[in-house]
Amino acid sequence: MPEEAVQATEEAPEQPAPAETEDVHYQAVEKDGTVTAIWEMQGRKHLRTIDPRSAEGKQILALFETAA
Repeated sequence: MPEEAVQATEEAPEQPAPAETEDVHYQAVEKDGTVTAIWEMQGRKHLRTIDPRSAEGKQILALFETAA
């Protein structure tokens, strides 16, 4: 590999993908006034679904209720 090519790759600044810079947030899915699911989102991308009856789901809901 030519020396110029090595220098170019070493000097190129690393830029994170746009999805990596967005914060993770949670959305509650309700049906008839009851939370049926919690969506973990990053921007517009759905990362996973959390059961609101699970320990993690209860913790997220408790944080939401104290903030409101």
